[in-house]
Amino acid sequence: MIKVRDLHKSFDDLDVLKGVDAEFEKGKTNLIIGQSGSGKTVFLKCLLGLIIPDSGRIEYNGKSYKNFSKDEKREISKQMGMVFQGGALFDSMTVEENVKFPLKMLTKMSRQDMQNRVEEVLDRVNLVDTNHKLPSEISGGMQKRVSIARAIVNKPNFLFCDEPNSGLDPRTASVIDNLIQEITHENDITTVINTHDMNSVFEIGENIIYLEDGVKAWEGNKNNIYKTDNQKLTDFVYASNLFKKVRIAQKEGL
Repeated sequence: MIKVRDLHKSFDDLDVLKGVDAEFEKGKTNLIIGQSGSGKTVFLKCLLGLIIPDSGRIEYNGKSYKNFSKDEKREISKQMGMVFQGGALFDSMTVEENVKFPLKMLTKMSRQDMQNRVEEVLDRVNLVDTNHKLPSEISGGMQKRVSIARAIVNKPNFLFCDEPNSGLDPRTASVIDNLIQEITHENDITTVINTHDMNSVFEIGENIIYLEDGVKAWEGNKNNIYKTDNQKLTDFVYASNLFKKVRIAQKEGL
């Protein structure tokens, strides 16, 4: 679990995070949503330790990051997996080499143990027999699955995903959403997803934080987001005609 208390972050005279409180539960898909400029990217980077907040507290499994020693900070970073927005695969490396990279960097596993683990995670994300292909030789959806395999190869306790469906068609995006959720449940991981994809919200939003102008303006899940009284959230969620129709149908009891 990750707990955040009264988190503040400013850049020069711009206040980006203004006292955010949040809890991201273990074994659930926790989503951060909000319009551009709401602070969600800075918030995610604070959770990853890439940006140091000005004040406030972030706790990982009950211990504040502020109180970590250098060795503990290094250890907690090893417990984090990351799925980047663009996949961020190494173009010159094969699928197998991309997935194996964190094991080479962060562990002292034997060559055979690394190979076995790579085979295991590639099988889990349905990428058998792609080991020796380059990223350019596989589809965008397959590249995202490679990115997920690389993020979980080190058996992380915390999984962070930044716009994991970016650039994917709706059907492939749904496959990626469900894969992330399944892996979260299977491995009891604390998963945090930064997204603007409302399909993701309604499909896998087990815990949702809505940021508005650097403040947590709403918290709930995919089942009660329909009932929110927050007009800005309603406008954000139902920006497409599809969700406006869903909203009307819900109100009319259809």
